[in-house]
Amino acid sequence: MNTGEAAERGSFFKRIDGVVNGARSGGSQVDRKPIRRNSLRAGSCEGSFWRRTSRQDVQKVLMAARHYDRANKGHGKRNGPLGGIALEVLALFANLVNFKSGRLDPSLDYITEKLCRSRDAVVRALKALRDHGFLDWLRRFEPAPHEGRGPQVRQVSNAYRLSAPKRALALLGRWAGRPAAPDDDQAARRDRAAMEAEHVKTLDLAGLAAFKIEDSDLAKALSLMGKAIDLRESAKRTEYQSTSYSYAGS
Repeated sequence: MNTGEAAERGSFFKRIDGVVNGARSGGSQVDRKPIRRNSLRAGSCEGSFWRRTSRQDVQKVLMAARHYDRANKGHGKRNGPLGGIALEVLALFANLVNFKSGRLDPSLDYITEKLCRSRDAVVRALKALRDHGFLDWLRRFEPAPHEGRGPQVRQVSNAYRLSAPKRALALLGRWAGRPAAPDDDQAARRDRAAMEAEHVKTLDLAGLAAFKIEDSDLAKALSLMGKAIDLRESAKRTEYQSTSYSYAGS
């Protein structure tokens, strides 16, 4: 590269820096807000950031956040470390995320409008979610063509990604798909017990055996026994109903 090319290349990058800092190449002030630090070009940074997810995984993040907020609420405090608005934001994101691609990039204006919350309140909620490990994001910019010399860019919405820290997933016990960590919080234990009780109500004898017994062979044997009992009870009911109809018709 000769001296002229090097000078031209250096001049180009200086103009780029000027745009990112909110100034035109000639030094005149730009009418738009400056690009925020650490912003990446939209369309070039999300591929390794967004991850495929599922409704079950997203609901797990929501449940973990609620339990975490409740378990870490200080005595006499109205809210936990996340707060009600942060949980509202998380619930909104759970409805917006694309399960197949992981895409999640609502604008701040969209979030505030949907939740009917102030901009400052939403910004604080987003920060709380990120600080406690339930959310991460990338700042992004995109080209914005304009008349005149020099490139121009503008800030666009962040790319968001939901997550759940291990300490929060531990509060879910078996519902997190992993053994429960020791937990002295009585409220969290009551919540887990209530969730398990609701689930157990939906199980037949075979499913109950598989749910309760850790030993797979024993669970399989009890499951088969449970199915046999269910079939026998079903046959008895059918026979009883048939006999009742016969008596009623005679």
